[in-house]
Amino acid sequence: MRRVAVSGIGVVSPLGNSVDELFGNALAGRSGIHRLDIPFAPRLLAPLAATARLDEAEHFDAAKLRLLDRFSLFASFAAKQAVDDSRGALDGLDLGRAGVFMGNGMGGTLTMDGGYKTLYGDASDRIKPFTILMGMHNAAAAWVGIEHGLRGPNMTYSTACSSSSVAIGEAWLRVASGQLELALAGGAEAPLSNGSLKAWEALRTLAAIDAEEPSASCRPFSKNRSGMVLGEGAAMLVIEPWDRALARGATIHGEILGYGLSNDASHITRPGVEGQAAAMRAALQSAAIEPHAVAAINAHGTGTLANDSTETAAIKAVFGDRAYRIPISATKALHGHLLGAAGALECVLSLLAMRHEVALPTMHLQTPDPECDLDYVPNVARAGVAARTMLSNSFAFGGTNAVLVLRAAH
Repeated sequence: MRRVAVSGIGVVSPLGNSVDELFGNALAGRSGIHRLDIPFAPRLLAPLAATARLDEAEHFDAAKLRLLDRFSLFASFAAKQAVDDSRGALDGLDLGRAGVFMGNGMGGTLTMDGGYKTLYGDASDRIKPFTILMGMHNAAAAWVGIEHGLRGPNMTYSTACSSSSVAIGEAWLRVASGQLELALAGGAEAPLSNGSLKAWEALRTLAAIDAEEPSASCRPFSKNRSGMVLGEGAAMLVIEPWDRALARGATIHGEILGYGLSNDASHITRPGVEGQAAAMRAALQSAAIEPHAVAAINAHGTGTLANDSTETAAIKAVFGDRAYRIPISATKALHGHLLGAAGALECVLSLLAMRHEVALPTMHLQTPDPECDLDYVPNVARAGVAARTMLSNSFAFGGTNAVLVLRAAH
């Protein structure tokens, strides 16, 4: 297996649309969560979300805007940014040996929701002619492949909240094994349609609004946590052999060491300690490292009652007493839950945290929970954390658990 480098990063997120802006806001604990100011807001019990601020008209021509749903626009923007950041990763490459690996949970829900409103709400048959092409789950990956001429595998993984971690892991496998010379991998999600918001609300997993500060409504691992907050955005990585990136003089953001998968096989929504622990152990085995080598963890940390206590127990099951000495960050408190894109954004934040030798804060951790008693880096970033190896956890509805093992470039 070859060493695999991350040589390019692109992001669209509630914390900013560049690596520097994203990391600066995460480091400072500035939340991208806010009260929604939309006409549909009065129909929501808790009109909250973490929205990405991308001026689509500035970056895309009118023809492209008519053809792409918001999640595909995010993916396109982030992929171009990642390719540009890689300093020529595609130059001179056999593009038949380069692929796209995309995670997505809900597809073009804004497009589909608009179509249903036209059909059922307005009783009209004037459906937009590109509705299927905009709404299909693989649209984002398809457009990224077209825009960059990548003729290798073009894959979309839809495993709910672990989708983009699966995409990155599968891309790593193919580059590490020599099947591919390059992959654009990550995830994109734009789930903030009216219908989607009401559907998530009906599932009773969304956070209540903090009356004093709406931006503090997502509280992973805190005793008074009340649920998750939906977010939108995309994160894309250029993944290639380490030696190739090094020879080109690219800035190497970090290394992907391994990837573990497991299935809870127990309940469609309720997480399980055994399944989450199995994914972490599989990741360690894939990376050929022992548990003591892991110096930090980016937790799935959704802010729901069930996930956070389960994840805490799973970390203890894998690391034993040492679990109490591992700094654990839950960045969804700031950028919300990007569903199928969450794992990719958190992978990026993990790589940046190692590069800058900090542990990012788990914000809004106001009240300790006896069931969540690990070191979650509460409320303030921690400097001087020289973590060389880190886990990024992603656990999903449906039971597909995915864990990435990442290593600092220095």
